[in-house]
Amino acid sequence: MPSRRADVRNVAIIAHVDHGKTTLVDALLKQAHVFRENEHVGTLILDSNPLEREKGITIMAKNAAVEFNGVRINIIDTPGHADFGGEVERVLNMADGCLLLVDAVEGPMPQTKFVLRKALELGLHAIVVVNKIDRPQARLSAVVSETQDLFLDLATEDHQLDFPVVYANARDGYASLETGATSGTMQPLFETILTHVPGPEVDENAPFRMLATTLQYDNFRGRTAVGRIRDGSVTSGSTVVRYDLEGQPTTHRVNQLFGFRGLDRVELQEATAGDIVALTGISDIAIGETIASAEAVPLPPIAIEMPTVKMTFRVNDSPFAGRDGQFVTSRQIRERLMREVETNVALRVEDGETAESFVVSGRGELHLAILVETMRREGYEFAVTRPEVIVRKGAHGTEEPFEKLYIEAPESATGFLIETLSGRKALMTGMHSDHDGDVRLEFEIPTRGLIGFRDTFISGTAGEGIMNTEYLGYRAWAGEIARYRNGALVASDMGSALAFGIANAQERGQLFIEPGVDVYAGMIVGLHARENDLDVNVCKAKQLTNIRSSTSDIAVKLTPPSPPSLERSLSLIGSDEMVEVTPKTLRLRKIELNATIRARATKRAKFAAMGQ
Repeated sequence: MPSRRADVRNVAIIAHVDHGKTTLVDALLKQAHVFRENEHVGTLILDSNPLEREKGITIMAKNAAVEFNGVRINIIDTPGHADFGGEVERVLNMADGCLLLVDAVEGPMPQTKFVLRKALELGLHAIVVVNKIDRPQARLSAVVSETQDLFLDLATEDHQLDFPVVYANARDGYASLETGATSGTMQPLFETILTHVPGPEVDENAPFRMLATTLQYDNFRGRTAVGRIRDGSVTSGSTVVRYDLEGQPTTHRVNQLFGFRGLDRVELQEATAGDIVALTGISDIAIGETIASAEAVPLPPIAIEMPTVKMTFRVNDSPFAGRDGQFVTSRQIRERLMREVETNVALRVEDGETAESFVVSGRGELHLAILVETMRREGYEFAVTRPEVIVRKGAHGTEEPFEKLYIEAPESATGFLIETLSGRKALMTGMHSDHDGDVRLEFEIPTRGLIGFRDTFISGTAGEGIMNTEYLGYRAWAGEIARYRNGALVASDMGSALAFGIANAQERGQLFIEPGVDVYAGMIVGLHARENDLDVNVCKAKQLTNIRSSTSDIAVKLTPPSPPSLERSLSLIGSDEMVEVTPKTLRLRKIELNATIRARATKRAKFAAMGQ
């Protein structure tokens, strides 16, 4: 008969991005005495990936475990950005309860709604943690009221509406059940977890079953499957059956079995239902597959929402190809992408139109940009095209993904935002003015309309706006959206950029490069001030004569360049352009480098448009 374990709690921490999940985990780990008294551990302890620390966001879900009053609390830290929702969907399967973090000022945000919906669908017991209560603008009662409204909208069972509220300052390491706390410890939160999150329901006499929820790699042990044991028990060295996603069984031996203690893995001889474990010995295990005893029935695989945005990865064929990269061939790029799919469940990879191209699909621009940056840092060199939405045929004919766009910006930017977004096929569904001079706008917009919008948004709000999105699903095609970017300044010659050539080019627009940068014909070196593309010779040198020049003639005044980041590069490029990605450099370029061929193609397109 199933029973509840009293010595274990499995808890996921979920929230909108930047509401303090990882900081809360830091406080829980430190106050549970996971570290030595004199050990320096810093902050953002679980964000071990350099990209996570640089961007200040959690990308990959991670496990840790702490002991409190004789109970082991398994903590699962999840990403907060919508583009990494696939991570959240799969790891919530390991939890029985969740801590829903809400910022004391911002309140529930779009990703709060997404992750809470997933948690409630799985029947998790929620604890609301109102974080950052020390902020001067904190509005605790209003935030709790907004969170209650969110539960009313999403709850599937009556008991889900009865949730405790804990008020916390994760940065300073204290929590309280009352609103006026200014100091203390995390003990009230630990106690609330033990009281309101049930132990895992287990049947220790049933055949062993677990779902592979996460994969880890080790140079010595190979592939390691991480998951929660649903039924029965498993021992190191035992024989198990792996059921793949099609339900086909294969027999394997468990080489090693590990549990989690603090941030470390400790080797176990046996683990039982309710434990979160890692096991080795199944070399080709994939996420979502069942590991079980021979007599067990496989568990349902994890269902993940399909990608909505895609881009093409190509072998770099520029004149500078192979200068920086260690892995440059199509075989190496393909192997790396296929390896990523094994752990990144929201990603899809398909062969492209040629043997040297691959179509990679994900949840959003950031999801794909993180993959590009990760591969770049690993020594890969390649080129990528502009992100585009995945269109499908449905009940409304041609359908495309839509998103709910939430904007908080100065009231003076309202007219600009409404006009800009209406041109991107957005429909305004809400508008609220705050007392501090800000306005909150809500739109429903095709995902296409958001590609390349972030730069426009930042400049139009003078950097004072905040935007968030929530995926709405597929709807009828909204129609054509005009391109809003100006033309490109394209290098006409190959060589090293010189101050004289750049000075001439900067009169025509905004430059991305500085003197001394190597360029090639067809490389984009800046943005034109007009709509059309313009070829410029940034390698041009000043003609030397035997006539002495004045001092003012010798001095060349150059405007500081503004080279785009990877995310901005992906949003800037047009359909006939690519980003050349190397471990050392990002270059924007035309897909067709030959200026004559590009001019003919432009002329043909104009004639075709006139014929219509």
